[in-house]
Amino acid sequence: MSVKNALAAKLGIPFLCLGLLFAAGCARAPAELQTISSAGINPDLHAMAIQEVRVLQSKGQRVWCVPFARNASGVNIRGNANTWWGKAKGQYSRGTDPKVGAVMAFKATRRNPMGHVAVVSQVVSPREVLVDHANWKRNKISLRMSVIDVSKANDWSDVRLESQADTYGSVYPVNGFIYPDNTLHPKAPYGTAPVFAFMSTPAKS
Repeated sequence: MSVKNALAAKLGIPFLCLGLLFAAGCARAPAELQTISSAGINPDLHAMAIQEVRVLQSKGQRVWCVPFARNASGVNIRGNANTWWGKAKGQYSRGTDPKVGAVMAFKATRRNPMGHVAVVSQVVSPREVLVDHANWKRNKISLRMSVIDVSKANDWSDVRLESQADTYGSVYPVNGFIYPDNTLHPKAPYGTAPVFAFMSTPAKS
C-alpha cells in the first residue's frame, strides 16, 4: 500500500464516523420541533387563524378570542365565549381532560363577563397545558401560554395563566374542554389534516 493510500485509509474512518454522527443528528432534528398533526391542531386552520389576526392588526382593527379560537380549532360555534359550552352540547364532545386542539371554555365572571376561549396547543403534564388564544392581552395573540390547573378536584375547573414570564395570575373558572370532533358530522375533513412541524418558538404578537 502506498503512503498516499495508507493516509487515505486512516483519514477515511474518522470522516466516515463524522458522517454517521451528522446523519444521526439530522435524524434527531425533527424531535426538536413541535409536531402538529391530524390528531390535534389542524395546521392549516392554525396558520389561517394567525394570518387573520395579522391582517386585522395591520388595519388597526380589534382582535377577539372567539374568531381566533373558531378558526384555529375548527369548532364552529358563534356567539360570546361564555355561550360556547352550552352551545357545544349535542354538537361537540365535551369533557374535563385537556387534549391538543380542544377549546378551553372559560366561565363568565365579574372581571370577564363575556368569558373566554383558548385552544390547547400542548399538554405538558396532567396539570399544565399550553394554549394559543387572542385578546387575553388586549388586541394581541398569545401563543403557547402556560395554564395550570389549580382546582381542588384536579378537574381543570379553576386555572391560572402565565400572563407574565414565571408569574401566574388570578384564578379563573373553566367549564371544561370542547373537542373538535363534531359528533353530528363524524367524518368531517378535520381529522384528515396532514402532519406539519412548526418551530417551538412562537412568533411575537
